[in-house]
Amino acid sequence: MHGLYPFGTTGPQQTNMPSFPQPPPCIPELGPPNITGLLPPGMPGPPGMVNENKKNKKLDPEQVPSVVKVREDDKYSKSGVFLTGYPTAELPPLVTTNFTAHDQGNSSPRFIRSTLYSVPTTNEITNLSHLPFAVSCRPFAKTLPNEYAPPIVNFGDIGPIRCQRCRAYMCPFMKFIDGGRRFNCPFCDSSTPVIDEYFAHLDHNGRRIDISQRAELCLGSYDFVANSSYCRNNVPPNEPAFIFMLDVSYNAIKSGLVKLFCMNFKRLLSKLPKETYQEKSTIKIGFVTYDSTLHFYNLSSQSKKPEMAIVNDLDDIFIPFVDGLLVDASEAEESISRILDEIPKLFNESKTTNTCLGPVIQAGLHALKITNRNGKLFVFNTSLPMLEAPGKLVLREGKKLLGSEEEKNVLSPNGDFYNKLGEDCTKNGVFVDLFLFPNSYTDIASLSPLVSMSGGHLYKYQYFNASEEGHIFLADFENAISRDVAFDGIMRIRTSPGLRPVTFYGHFMMENPTDMEFGGIDSNKEVLVEIKYDGKLPPKEPCFIQAAILYTSVSGQRRIRIHNISLNTTDNYLSFYKNIDSDTLVTYLYKYAENIVKTKNIRAMKEEITTICAHILATYRGKCSENPPFGQLLLPESLKLLPLYFCCIIKNDGLTGGPDLNVDDRAWLMNIIGGLTTNDIIDLLYPRIIPVTQIYSNNNEEEFYIPTEVRGSYEYLKETEAYLIKNGTQIFLWIGRHVHTEWIRCIFNVNNYMEINTLLCDIPEYDNPYSRGLRKVAKMMSDDVICHSSIKIIPQGNPLEAWMKRFLVEDCFAGKNYSYIDALCLLHREIRLVL
Repeated sequence: MHGLYPFGTTGPQQTNMPSFPQPPPCIPELGPPNITGLLPPGMPGPPGMVNENKKNKKLDPEQVPSVVKVREDDKYSKSGVFLTGYPTAELPPLVTTNFTAHDQGNSSPRFIRSTLYSVPTTNEITNLSHLPFAVSCRPFAKTLPNEYAPPIVNFGDIGPIRCQRCRAYMCPFMKFIDGGRRFNCPFCDSSTPVIDEYFAHLDHNGRRIDISQRAELCLGSYDFVANSSYCRNNVPPNEPAFIFMLDVSYNAIKSGLVKLFCMNFKRLLSKLPKETYQEKSTIKIGFVTYDSTLHFYNLSSQSKKPEMAIVNDLDDIFIPFVDGLLVDASEAEESISRILDEIPKLFNESKTTNTCLGPVIQAGLHALKITNRNGKLFVFNTSLPMLEAPGKLVLREGKKLLGSEEEKNVLSPNGDFYNKLGEDCTKNGVFVDLFLFPNSYTDIASLSPLVSMSGGHLYKYQYFNASEEGHIFLADFENAISRDVAFDGIMRIRTSPGLRPVTFYGHFMMENPTDMEFGGIDSNKEVLVEIKYDGKLPPKEPCFIQAAILYTSVSGQRRIRIHNISLNTTDNYLSFYKNIDSDTLVTYLYKYAENIVKTKNIRAMKEEITTICAHILATYRGKCSENPPFGQLLLPESLKLLPLYFCCIIKNDGLTGGPDLNVDDRAWLMNIIGGLTTNDIIDLLYPRIIPVTQIYSNNNEEEFYIPTEVRGSYEYLKETEAYLIKNGTQIFLWIGRHVHTEWIRCIFNVNNYMEINTLLCDIPEYDNPYSRGLRKVAKMMSDDVICHSSIKIIPQGNPLEAWMKRFLVEDCFAGKNYSYIDALCLLHREIRLVL
């Protein structure tokens, strides 16, 4: 298989490659307007300068940094085992690199990452460069099978060991003194006496003799079991519960949703999350259906036939019974099966189109409150809730306002009902996953605070048809029901003296300046925290950050998960720029941009992001280079892709919209940004494009190979090749018009390019090596998406190709103003103005 590379790696694998120091990458053709190649057509120069665009030749894309090459180089140098470092953290691999983290006292970058791994001792450097100091934390990220999950430390009734002043938790950065009888806290510089039960002698290096036996002293990530003082009213919680709330109105029946749900629900219950030591999940389940009324089901194993109680009073919701409402799934299989069989029959002739939603959420929350449980509500809704009931919404479609100064009017909630309901859910340790199946406007802008405030996920399936897209919904549903999850969380970030967290991004609620509160948080949620200076850091000493989240586990145990990171400090600009994590920086810029769009407008967002990026690169040029030619754009090695990601951000659909996006599309995209992980954001901003005609697999167990990826530009797509293109929410199979007919026959069972069925929602399954290979790669891509979608099959020249081109971000398509080259020129011009 010449030219193909093992699964998990792409591109050539060189050995015995010498390492030479690299000068900053230089883009020679960018200069003043009178230098060839500065400005593309249509971009004016600075005031007072002559625009000679007509004489300029186009800048060669091969001369600018390639995301594919940067990622391949990172995989070559950093894939395999990654040692997290001690006493200070190592700069992590890019999120696109496969690595196995080995915790040496600093947390794995899967859990916590920083924009800076050499932190200035004062704010002079960050103020001048505009480079933000921020940390992203994904507290319940999944570990790989060959990585250790955070161990659980149990001190019994004593509870976790903490600093008596700032209440930081014991960690590897605490320094024991006075023969082990006290410890100094790096987060407040105070000392705390060691209780007798935790005392241990120190060795000749001043370290505790039991350090290797205690996870909290030698690892960056671990869990403490909380005692009763960490529980509400000092009472340990009951096991959490999942309540499934299904729309059974006319639209839900007609689309096939109800039948699909009932056919697959029992199978999916086997996926409920559980502790690693448990044989089966102890999460309780409940089931409710609704249209213009609510229907509660008795799931008790004692019930000999299905029992349903109907609640008509939507203004004063009550729970008709408690016994049998929430049950163990394994103990009530028979009653669950009977009810699932009956529901499609009961509502098959329904003509109800006006439905409620507010009372549905209120009922689920009330059911969990009266049983003293945390939990999660899975709500499946098909239409705008227009029934006269709490939470009623009205039509206010305003697509014409998108992109204008007034777009905030339709992208903001219509009232505060769902915002307050989200707050109530969070305060009671409940969060909501909302699955929407609309055929028309459903006011996602008003519904989304319910989800984002509580910590849940929002899914949208426009014009849903179960026979065509049922597998997509079921894949998302399975992910939602099986993810590692924590309930009733309170999270705080602690930092060294001289630093303080100031701005918080994510899906949570805050009632004070320091604590993030979650109804729930799962393995696919991340928070981002910006850190500012309120003093000076000690020179030549690390700075420390600790993320701690108190939560209820799936077994109902209160715990505290801890993640620690220690970072080098510096006063040197070269060291500062050398140790920047570009992926975390891009995550910050994207979430910051979304916040500007919400609070100001699109124009302000573009101006502020341009200013930040220009200052970052201008400061590097001024402080880290010696008299470079004025016409050159200098990029630090760690930020070679900053101009590319800048281009991706300022024309991203979620931030700026597009001609084919309606109000709900835009509101959905804006909603998901806050909770996205760094991995998701990198995927969303830049597509992954894999040529596939040479991929094959002789059997399903065989290790298969994938070629090197190609860049996100149409000019890199060959007419003799086919490509899988993924951008985080969409997957395309693009087929060049001159692809070999034998490959087309193997994949589609047709004789030529013109006979390909573009209405297929997935890649057909045939028993040949090329079909197996393509489907393996497609599954690999679809398993790692923000939400599942059908694979759009697009032969070259198909009308849908114009939509696909929107995601080829290095180009200028579909009304988007900037190509990659345009963005480089824009940044270069701004840098000159700064200098």
